Amino acid sequence: MDALLPDLGIVVPAHNEYDNVPAMYEALARVLDPAGIRFELLFVDDGSRDGTAEAIRRLAAANARVRALILSRNFGHQAAVSIGLQHARGRAVAVMDGDLQDRPEDLVNLYRRWEQGADVVYAVRGTRPEGIFLKAAYKLFYRILAKTARIPIPLDSGDFCVMDARFVERLNALPERLRFVRGLRAWLGGTQVGVTVERGERHAGESKYTLRRLMRLATDGIFSFSDAPLRMASILGVVVSVGSLLGFVVVLAWRLMGLIPTGAGLATIALSVLFLGGVQLLTIGVLGEYISRIFDEVKARPVAVVQELVEGGPPRA
Repeated sequence: MDALLPDLGIVVPAHNEYDNVPAMYEALARVLDPAGIRFELLFVDDGSRDGTAEAIRRLAAANARVRALILSRNFGHQAAVSIGLQHARGRAVAVMDGDLQDRPEDLVNLYRRWEQGADVVYAVRGTRPEGIFLKAAYKLFYRILAKTARIPIPLDSGDFCVMDARFVERLNALPERLRFVRGLRAWLGGTQVGVTVERGERHAGESKYTLRRLMRLATDGIFSFSDAPLRMASILGVVVSVGSLLGFVVVLAWRLMGLIPTGAGLATIALSVLFLGGVQLLTIGVLGEYISRIFDEVKARPVAVVQELVEGGPPRA
């Protein structure tokens, strides 16, 4: 049965990537075919509105090794990756972005390292083409996550990776609905190896990861794999309480010594009330983030809804 499987199943989430769909397949075929790697490309159309789904259907109709999942709406990048992993076929499974920033040449290097024996071979981004602000934001996020997470999560590693098929089975069996794939990948453990790659420019179009989506991804990663925000809220509460008690003692002593005139200190009291109110709201907000995730998990809805499964047609003549 394993002989019928492709060597590598490649999961590519796509949201409004009409111009990149054919280029993605051609680039992979140009690099993987000479390398002797039999591959199957699985696109996951994540509610695109620019004709991406139709472009994928045309490509699949002409190529037996192209398949696709058409989702019923936009569920988000991590959900698209997760549902793709559930349908991927191959002795090994790769995850790549659909804009060719993850280069096929690097995919070959990851695959060769997997052949030497590893559960996961993940890409470590040596350089990034983004602007200075985004580069700094990415670096800060990965380092905060690494410091606060209960498990070791590699620095500067995204979803671009090659995983053993048995490892993917274990990953798919995890029950989370709110999935931060690179965190779940690290949580599973096993033999995981990093390979440094150079991230390229987009082939066409603009990045779909807006600042708002990046912030959401960051909070999902931190709140899903760390209880540090809760501990920080508790520590802040203790510090404020102790500081308030000491301040009360000092002010009382000054009053008894006649150093504070009657009626003074209203501004200080008002600022103290505002500060304490801000601390309380911050703590409630942290609790709300965790409760929101519990609320989503207990509903047990699927990660995403597949509206259409597109199977590959005859190979190109």
